[in-house]
Amino acid sequence: MDELAVLAFENAPIGLAFTENRDIRRCNPRLAEMFGHAPEDLTGASLSILYPSSEEFQYIGRIGQEIMRGTGRYRDERIMRRKCGQLFWCRVRGQSLDPDAPFARAVWSFADISEDRPLAEMSLRERQVAKLLAEGNTTKEIARLLDLSPRTVEVHRARLMKKFSARNSLELVAHIAGIPL
Repeated sequence: MDELAVLAFENAPIGLAFTENRDIRRCNPRLAEMFGHAPEDLTGASLSILYPSSEEFQYIGRIGQEIMRGTGRYRDERIMRRKCGQLFWCRVRGQSLDPDAPFARAVWSFADISEDRPLAEMSLRERQVAKLLAEGNTTKEIARLLDLSPRTVEVHRARLMKKFSARNSLELVAHIAGIPL
């Protein structure tokens, strides 16, 4: 890397990582700080250590790979996990160097958006439903994506409404998306 590229990578205001097959090959200090790790501890580690659970790592991997095929791009906002176990909302963007092999080599950015997003204790399934609700999916679409019945999705939505003290679905999505009411 030339001097300017190294300077930009090392001092970026967001977390950056270069990965190969979902293993971190290099990350900047901001990424390590955001997740509570030393940069050298992340080098060579699987991205899975940044996720709340291995199930979420696998799930995001499956959908991410489908989305990235062809365009090579991925973006979402999701709950991630710091080294200390604390969960937080994170904006994630990715760019594959080879759209036909999306995870072979990719560049990822991570931005901590927890100041703008409320975080309630949620189960894995509630986090999945919340994420899909915030993306604008209907109950039927969420049920199909998560291989659940629409009634089960409604049960999770009702639990989320109670946890966020939302009076209706619109208010729930506003809370999940961090939109001031």
